[in-house]
Amino acid sequence: MKIFQPKLFTSLKHYDGKQLSKDIIAGIIVAIIALPLSIALAIASGVSPEQGLYTAIVAGFVIAFLGGSNVNISGPTAAFATIVAGIVAQFGTGGLVIATIMAGIMLVLMGVLKFGALIKYIPYTITTGFTSGIALTIVIGQLKDFMGLTFAEGTHAVETMEKLSAVVNSIATINWHAIIVGAVGLAVLIIWPKINKKIPGSLIAVIVGVLMVKFLPLNVNTIGDLYSISRELPKLSIPAFDFATISELLPSAFTIAILAAIESLLSCVVSDGMINDKHNSNTELIAQGAGNIFSGLFGGIPATGAIARTAANVKNGGRTPIAGIVHALVLLLILVVLMPYAAWIPMPIIAAILFMVAYNMCEWRHFVEICKTAPKSDIVVLVVTFVLTVVFDLVVAIEVGLLVTVILFLKRMTDVTHIRTWHQGDKDLTDEGRLKVIPQKTQVYEINGPMFFATSDKFADIPVSDEIKVIILRMRNIPALDISALRVMASLYEDCKKRNITVLFSHANEQPLSVIKKSGLYEKVGAENFVSNIDEALARAEKIAME
Repeated sequence: MKIFQPKLFTSLKHYDGKQLSKDIIAGIIVAIIALPLSIALAIASGVSPEQGLYTAIVAGFVIAFLGGSNVNISGPTAAFATIVAGIVAQFGTGGLVIATIMAGIMLVLMGVLKFGALIKYIPYTITTGFTSGIALTIVIGQLKDFMGLTFAEGTHAVETMEKLSAVVNSIATINWHAIIVGAVGLAVLIIWPKINKKIPGSLIAVIVGVLMVKFLPLNVNTIGDLYSISRELPKLSIPAFDFATISELLPSAFTIAILAAIESLLSCVVSDGMINDKHNSNTELIAQGAGNIFSGLFGGIPATGAIARTAANVKNGGRTPIAGIVHALVLLLILVVLMPYAAWIPMPIIAAILFMVAYNMCEWRHFVEICKTAPKSDIVVLVVTFVLTVVFDLVVAIEVGLLVTVILFLKRMTDVTHIRTWHQGDKDLTDEGRLKVIPQKTQVYEINGPMFFATSDKFADIPVSDEIKVIILRMRNIPALDISALRVMASLYEDCKKRNITVLFSHANEQPLSVIKKSGLYEKVGAENFVSNIDEALARAEKIAME
């Protein structure tokens, strides 16, 4: 499979008018779904409402045009809300632009270097942990608008725990009008899909919320009360940057890139199953990178594949990237014509929409299932990642989560690696249960499991006695050997050599044997002392013992 092969160009080879009409309809419906979500996610990210549309338009178009999936729809998603808000609070929108472009460059490099398949090495416990954590941070961040709270002047509420503390301290300022509007919006979002699945519930909630605030005596903040709404087209703007800013933003940019890669490829995998197709992961990463670069240059925020919007595209007949392009163009038309009316949308409705987004992404059922059924080490990684995402931020959560995963994995590998000492009369069950006769002055050690730096001390546990003339190391169950284990193995061999003890290596697999040969130990030991199976090893040991 080629590194870069956009699906748009291959899908057009057998394109016809019937599919075009389906793609146009799907694109229009997805644009209607994306409209309130893009505005809500922009506000949750701490930027202006139109920047959410800029992202869906620019990144959505570029990624559909260049992407490795036929149906993936890209735009702003909830996964980025917390980290984007943190960047904006610390570095401003200029810093966000730089971080978004840097993340885009990283994604392009990941695609060019064929890292598409490596995303599977991010453990499921970590993705579930930070996804659930992000969902909770979104809910906490929207409590203020949902309840119509007024924070005290000078309140610093950027981090999630700071927002939660500010909510608790301001609970006396609760606005019951806001709660009524938010509750009605939430009810619409829950009930409407059971009535009509074609028209998105978020659009109906917005319409109901606007009508309530316009025609009922309700004192509720709207988007226009808090933000200035612009319907200007996105403009190209190249940010000023310096090395110090790039260095500070590097961890955040890396997190954005990893998140974009994970979420977009997960979206591709889900959609592949829905339409019986196969995406090109490296092409998709390059397209996601290009989309984020252009999004940053045109005033947008980070973008990635959106699973819910992609599923809506498929369910409404979208089968080629044309649907994604139509979705972007329809949003562009909405931006120019209807954007000023977004000022009428009540903030509690935005909060309600984000509550539903958080619920749909939280994966609480998977979270509970892992806690019930998974090994303790997996539960530790899940809980640590979740808690750190909420208490600190996503960068810390992913870094610590991966570190804990590696440490626990090493411990697990150490626990399952062991050396068994053979005794006279033992049965080799893998060889038809035949009894093996161990020659006199010979000791057999069967090594099971990978031998690497965390398990290399197992070799040191092998006793070396002057009464023994031959030691057989049965290596058929060693799948891998690293330099640390090799050094200990070489040390064991040297100790045996001083005591005139011959070491035989039985059934060394390809990777361990390659490492042994490359190190020079193979020549020191002698080719005759590397045998293909235990029977040959026992026969050679008997000859040596009789000398």
